[in-house]
Amino acid sequence: VQLVESGGGLVRAGGSLRLSCTASGSLFSDNTMGWYRQVPGQLRELVADISSGGMTNYAESAKGRFTISRENAKNTVHLQMDRLRPEDTANYYCLAHQIDYTLGKQYEFWGLGTQVTVSS
Repeated sequence: VQLVESGGGLVRAGGSLRLSCTASGSLFSDNTMGWYRQVPGQLRELVADISSGGMTNYAESAKGRFTISRENAKNTVHLQMDRLRPEDTANYYCLAHQIDYTLGKQYEFWGLGTQVTVSS
């Protein structure tokens, strides 16, 4: 499985960006896709994720400003980011997580990341 992100870029504070990530290859029907971000020298942190059933989870910093959605038929997840702040500047990574309950194994697939820069 390969994940390809798109939609990063430079935006002014208060602006919006929409990130997209598409998984190629086979994902289990039951999976979670999401977005993490990382600033150099800091740990990668969850921004938001969404299950194949549509359950969402947001970091406190993302609540009320970001919206995650997905298109299961296309193995695609989107992150609509509104009212962006300079502190949102980071490299954003897409993640797909799935569990093989038969084998008792978990799988994680990561994209290469897309840079988001918010100027003040």
